[in-house]
Amino acid sequence: MIPNGKLIAIGGAEDKGTDAVKSEFYNSNLNFFELGILRRIVEEAGGLSARIEVITTASSIPYEVGENYLNAFGRIGCTDIGVIHIRNREDALREEYIHRISNCAGVMFSGGNQLRLTAIFGGTQFLGIIKKRYKEEPFVVAGTSAGAMAMSNTMIYEGNPTRAHLKGEVKITTGLGLMDEVIFDSHFEKRGRFARLAQAVSANPSCIGIGLGEDTGMLITNGNRMEAIGSGLVIIVDGHDIRYSNMADIPEGNPLSIENLKVHFCAKGNGFLVQERKFIELMGKTTTPIMTDIY
Repeated sequence: MIPNGKLIAIGGAEDKGTDAVKSEFYNSNLNFFELGILRRIVEEAGGLSARIEVITTASSIPYEVGENYLNAFGRIGCTDIGVIHIRNREDALREEYIHRISNCAGVMFSGGNQLRLTAIFGGTQFLGIIKKRYKEEPFVVAGTSAGAMAMSNTMIYEGNPTRAHLKGEVKITTGLGLMDEVIFDSHFEKRGRFARLAQAVSANPSCIGIGLGEDTGMLITNGNRMEAIGSGLVIIVDGHDIRYSNMADIPEGNPLSIENLKVHFCAKGNGFLVQERKFIELMGKTTTPIMTDIY
């Protein structure tokens, strides 16, 4: 079934816990305003009066993060934003939250720890409503960082970039299941996560790897059509045509060997079709302008 809703997966602008990270959150959100990622979420959800619920479950500082998003959406001019602080599975059963998720135009999952999202929402009515509405209605599901990584059926939950070239160092589990045949990774360039996404794809070559840079995202419609938005790069890692891989044969801890892993770079306005595995030069209204004057 082709979903009627839209996914907006963002590479991240906040993290968890420290004062330095909180400061980074505020600074990165300025880019969100200027480059239109939050505006795009609002536009796709139906405009400034659309009800959007921010879900802070992944974060270890949920109240700070929730307040930041209230301020961010408020600066855009939104008039109907809510924050849902679900901290455990018992919270996810609350009738108030079931009602609110059933009646909003879109949701925004914050960053943090993606395992919190799967462990708390997996199998719940709350998640079931989100998935049903995404399939049947023009419902928007956005997520940043962990909120983006958890969207897919196959989810990376751990993997040190300095050891990600070694078999077994990248940990994979089941995500929220909003999209099949993809694997999302976030903070992709800044944290050097190419090798861990490459390992995840080589272990699951039917999946397309989507490496999301910070202040950058993918708008996904029809469960297939992806448009890059924001200031940086989305890096696509395609393992469908791998000719050789030693993944199945070597012991854990040994270096990987992969032949013919394909990579595409998508800047703002570029796109990609998942089913067709095809790069699209002009998917959105604009692509990154070419600078002709060099000093």
